[in-house]
Amino acid sequence: MNAKSPWLWVPTLYFAEGLPYFIVNTISVVILKDLGMDNSTLALLTSLIGLPWLIKPLWSPFVDIFKSKRWWIVTMQLCMAVTVAILALTLPASSPFTWTLILFTITGFASASHDIAADGFYMIGLDQRRQSAFVGIRNTFYRIAMVFGQGVLVVVAGLLEKRTGAVSRAWTLTLLGTSVLLALITAYHAFALPRPAEDRTAGRKTAREILSEFFEAFRSFFTKPGIVLAMSFLLLYRLPEAFSVKLLYPFFIDAVADGGLGLDKAAFGMVYGTAGVIALLAGGILGGWHISRRGLRRCLLPMALSLALPCVVYLIMALTQPSSVWTVGAYVVLDQFGYGYGFTAYTVYMMRFADGPLKTSHYAICTGFMALSMLLPGAVAGYLQEALGYVGFYGMVMVCCLATVAVTLAARCSLPAGA
Repeated sequence: MNAKSPWLWVPTLYFAEGLPYFIVNTISVVILKDLGMDNSTLALLTSLIGLPWLIKPLWSPFVDIFKSKRWWIVTMQLCMAVTVAILALTLPASSPFTWTLILFTITGFASASHDIAADGFYMIGLDQRRQSAFVGIRNTFYRIAMVFGQGVLVVVAGLLEKRTGAVSRAWTLTLLGTSVLLALITAYHAFALPRPAEDRTAGRKTAREILSEFFEAFRSFFTKPGIVLAMSFLLLYRLPEAFSVKLLYPFFIDAVADGGLGLDKAAFGMVYGTAGVIALLAGGILGGWHISRRGLRRCLLPMALSLALPCVVYLIMALTQPSSVWTVGAYVVLDQFGYGYGFTAYTVYMMRFADGPLKTSHYAICTGFMALSMLLPGAVAGYLQEALGYVGFYGMVMVCCLATVAVTLAARCSLPAGA
């Protein structure tokens, strides 16, 4: 391998991995709501365009078969830069949104493919010592992409909307700037990424061998002891969040008369995309520390309650409709801190369940269930909100906390005492 410091490419690689994910899964909600899409259609369609992350284990073997991981990284980044530019230039002033949704979906498939290649490249581009040393760096820059995507871009679009007076023009300029940033990262990676010998296409496994291992990974996963309980846990642990996440932006900006908070985009970007993300990170750090000290079994129930119960802040806001951004921000910080703390248990549980001879493949399948756990409730959330109103909807979300607690108690009993 040609010697290049990981500092030259690990931070930018994981920023480039995170940014498109948040464009497709968060910015799409904001854009389509701004352009007039109703809540039921919005939640359904923005859930469906997250499908690539659900099914990416199905084509991950082909990233190994065709070309190098370096080639996949650079090509997918270029594809995302071009697609986001086209998306920016074709944004309608209002419906129909057909081409907008198609372009978000293409970006999603490119981003999911990039994830597969980037994670594989990280493992072959670094030795085990440096893999461990840089895992915190990669996670940090992925979270920086989260702040940039959910916070900075939304704030910039909100400020441009006030300056230009046009929603579509504001998002066009914001997305064009994002496309330029992605193009610059692509050009940089074309030179800065190392060329590990293991990443050469010659001498690798045949398609038959890889497909055989692929089917064996699925067979062995679904015959693991406790698979039914594990699937139930993976699908239901995050149920309250899965219902509410697609409706957060609509709830923030819908008029007070319609049950919303009546805030603007810039406020949402600052509250949820910046302060909320910082609280999420703090909760995640604390959660990891607690599990390392006390073990997963002892932490699992408190973390489940921490993840589920703070959802009550949205019910309180729906009932009281606070007008102060500071009050709303305090509620969101509380919720996101609890979510970050509680989600740690979910991640560790996946790693524990996937452990074994095929742990990489099994963990990828677990992440597929994680994506499914968000897609299915999110797809119907908008219809439920329109039928129940925001107060009724967030009351239903609180009832879903019972499912989280139930699967957590069952999963906790299945863990050994020292886990």
